[in-house]
Amino acid sequence: MSTPHESAQSLMQLFDLRREEKLREARIWVATSFNPRSIEDFAAITQTDEYTNFRMVSGYWDMAASFVVAGAIDPEMFQAVSGEMLLLYCKVELMIDELRESVGNPDLLKYVQAVADEWPGARDRMAGMREYFSGLAAAASG
Repeated sequence: MSTPHESAQSLMQLFDLRREEKLREARIWVATSFNPRSIEDFAAITQTDEYTNFRMVSGYWDMAASFVVAGAIDPEMFQAVSGEMLLLYCKVELMIDELRESVGNPDLLKYVQAVADEWPGARDRMAGMREYFSGLAAAASG
């Protein structure tokens, strides 16, 4: 298990990576434009250039979560600064098994799921996020 100082250093390095311009753009896309409601919606996204954004952000968060699972970053410290990971996961959580099958990757967001499963209150928080994004989508289409 890492020391608090080692966890803090690792979290700061992860934060620095998040500031990279292409990753920042991809994170904004995931937060604002990535809203698949079905496997078919997700499949349609895989045929666009924007799929690169999903792959970049999901790869980043799965890597970060793997550090938590491996004990390199303290889970409590990670949870304090990584709510954005839940934002990504809430958008695919309800169809994650189908997504894994459809893209042929049984490990898609494996570590994100493991960290979310151990995160106190994550399910309620993600449900609230899904409700919020549904409201935004309804307002935009209405």
